[in-house]
Amino acid sequence: MRENAVVLWSGGKDSALALYEAAAEYDIVALLTTVTSEYERISMHGVRTELLVKQAAAVDYPLDRVLIPPRCSNDEYERRMRAALARYRNAGVSRVVCGDIFLEDVRRYREERLFDDGLKGVFPLWQRDSEELAHRFIRLGFQAVLCCIDTRVLDERFAGRIYDEMLLADLPGSVDPCGENGEFHTFVFAGPNFERSVPYIPGEYVLREERFGYRDLLPVGDG
Repeated sequence: MRENAVVLWSGGKDSALALYEAAAEYDIVALLTTVTSEYERISMHGVRTELLVKQAAAVDYPLDRVLIPPRCSNDEYERRMRAALARYRNAGVSRVVCGDIFLEDVRRYREERLFDDGLKGVFPLWQRDSEELAHRFIRLGFQAVLCCIDTRVLDERFAGRIYDEMLLADLPGSVDPCGENGEFHTFVFAGPNFERSVPYIPGEYVLREERFGYRDLLPVGDG
């Protein structure tokens, strides 16, 4: 019997690839996404929840949103995430799928602070080569757009660009091809496990906290 799993879902390429790989081994019961309540956007990524909802429908999995306030404290984040995960654990879920690649402290934090009482993390991408993962994502037919960049390491013109081979070639050598160090975040709008694409048009560019550049993505039609 296959075990039930919930996916920590950001809407970005790493969680999408982790879902794609984990679905071959686990029964995925839901996508769990942190949303900043005041803005109605995916936390950190800045993507509108309307697109998130359409994305979850396109991959045909239930979407569960964990609402957090702006400037959420770590304690409050943990409290809300643990409460959400406890609901799944009590419903028979034993695994939590994560898209982490090589950040030891992030994995340790999840395992020690969020997963307990029978929940175990599943890390399909762990310790795999970032460059190979980036090319694999593209070869599989996934399509994504950069929705947020760290302007300390990337020019603002990268915000809104399609994540493709040309973009990978244009990335500075110091930037991880998967953005694992937070250099950029993405929104996946099509892929091999999508029943349909999630159309959008690029909106305005906004700089937040004098560091993070966001390209707003505007929903189009019914998706």
